[in-house]
Amino acid sequence: MKNFMKELSRRVWKISLPVFRCTGRGRWISFHSTSKERMTKDLSPIDCPQLEPILAPTYGCIVYQEQVMQIVRDLAGYTLGRSDLLRRAMSKKKADVMERERQSFVYGNIDEGVPGCLNNGIDEKTANKIYDEMIDFAKYAFNKSHAAAYAVVSYQTAYLKYYYPIEFMAALMTSVIENPTKVSEYIYAARQMGIKILPPDINRGVSGFSVDEGNIRYGLAAIKSIGKPVIEAIVSEREENGLYRGLKDFIERISLKEMLNKRSIENFIKAGALDNLGGTRKQFMMIYIQIVDNVNQEKKFSMSGQMSLFDFVDEDQKKEFEIQLPDVGEYEKETLLAFEKEVLGVYISGHPLDAYEEQWKKSVSATTLDFQLDEETNRTKVHDGAKEIIGGMIVGKTIKHTKTNQMMAFITVEDLLGTVEVVVFPRDYEANRQYLEEDKKVFVKGRVSEEDDRPSKLICEKIIPFHQVKRELWIQFADKNSYLAEEKLLMGMLQDSEGDDTVVIYCKAEKAVKRLPRNWNIGIEPNILSRLTNYYGEERVKVVEKCIENKF
Repeated sequence: MKNFMKELSRRVWKISLPVFRCTGRGRWISFHSTSKERMTKDLSPIDCPQLEPILAPTYGCIVYQEQVMQIVRDLAGYTLGRSDLLRRAMSKKKADVMERERQSFVYGNIDEGVPGCLNNGIDEKTANKIYDEMIDFAKYAFNKSHAAAYAVVSYQTAYLKYYYPIEFMAALMTSVIENPTKVSEYIYAARQMGIKILPPDINRGVSGFSVDEGNIRYGLAAIKSIGKPVIEAIVSEREENGLYRGLKDFIERISLKEMLNKRSIENFIKAGALDNLGGTRKQFMMIYIQIVDNVNQEKKFSMSGQMSLFDFVDEDQKKEFEIQLPDVGEYEKETLLAFEKEVLGVYISGHPLDAYEEQWKKSVSATTLDFQLDEETNRTKVHDGAKEIIGGMIVGKTIKHTKTNQMMAFITVEDLLGTVEVVVFPRDYEANRQYLEEDKKVFVKGRVSEEDDRPSKLICEKIIPFHQVKRELWIQFADKNSYLAEEKLLMGMLQDSEGDDTVVIYCKAEKAVKRLPRNWNIGIEPNILSRLTNYYGEERVKVVEKCIENKF
């Protein structure tokens, strides 16, 4: 273990904690090592010599709950029992209790036998500063044994993620395989790390997520309505008798184990687990029922000792009577993604919002994950009453009528990471009802509504469709003279387009920017972009997405 930790500290961690060093008469000052990276912000000095013996082992940082207990005992005269009550309040994240204790800590409580910091020679400002640091620490505090155990696990997981990122992410996804929201979060994180997520595959996949030639193969157990016995039968049959050679071969071999039904086969097809069997998902969906029926019929004949017509012909002739794949091509991209979402709970081969990712990142102030409960704190990252902007695709809508017979709606908005519920009250429903349809891509401005032990919601105040977010069309010229020479030609190309998007001229030599007047605004559409890029070249024409201002 010592060698492991030494290797980790030498090769992985290149960040330093802020620490406090005692200089002179017990004055504690903050300093950092020469590393450019910092884990936490600088802390102002605290002139309190009583802190030195308590915080010296942890270099001036409050690390353990036991240190807080010792601080309140040594500085404010708390008893062991009272200090433990404060520790419990910290562990339960009871901010109201901790704030009430500030009075006793700083000024004392004669009735309860607490002297307070002032009576121990610590001035009011310093006492309040120390208490502020303790409250800040309490946001994520552990006792010493717990913290040490977490530290070991943190070092180990950090080592694995750094040196074995693909294996680490595959194991992480397997640990939450029954939670599509978490799986979606980790898939997004893996893609940000440059790791490709492959669809499930009956010839290469296993129950959990696995590593496949430098990529992550989706786990078969994540497919809905597929039990572990079915997966075990598929894998064992594959290991004993080789890879599955086609849809019929797969159905025949697994049907012998009586583990497979039509629903399971359909879900395998929709998930993409049969993509490598020589056909498209659309082709397989059209013939799998017929193949299953034929296989079951042959099984009945075999069990009863009857002979079918196929028993009188040779193998070459049998192939002529086999069910052929129809020439129907493949489903549209949207249909494939919908199938994946249906049976996996997430998108694998893409996402309907992929084309809008940059626009989405620029405009949102919070993602759907920020509205989900944190496992440690049991709270969401967004807080009650906060003004936030989310963006995504409407995937669900429920209409309700108020007591005054007005219409309101509960909509589910999905982004690249998950979903969140948005409440649209009657006034905003009437103003935005044309945008409140499923599959519409919208940004929602609103107010957070936090609920106990449940994900937070967003109370809608304004809806902005993706296509209404302002954009700028930048056209580059070598210099001002070049622009003036082609100005009339450019205006001729722009005059037939109408919209709210601004046209910006950039003169490279002068580094000058000119925004055309509002009467020259255009609608940035494929035809106008094609016209401009064909003439000026793709490197001189650029569309810039403008972010939504977080103003209400």
